Amino acid sequence: MKIKQITSQTRRDFSAILICEGCGNEQQLWGGYDDNYYHDKVIPTKRCEKCGKTRNDLGITSERTETKYQDWETV
Repeated sequence: MKIKQITSQTRRDFSAILICEGCGNEQQLWGGYDDNYYHDKVIPTKRCEKCGKTRNDLGITSERTETKYQDWETV
């Protein structure tokens, strides 16, 4: 799953629409956190509700959404 569109964001908390690179299924993400750890470690392990695959299963490592704030910034 990757972020297709961030639908709302307050400070570092966000909601988004995720899309599966394997089957194209879209699903809603509630309660994401906008830091590098979340984008690099958590999102690649999100399973698609339709096909059950993750980004790690598909071998996709290069593409990710940039954070709105740097990790060292206090928001």
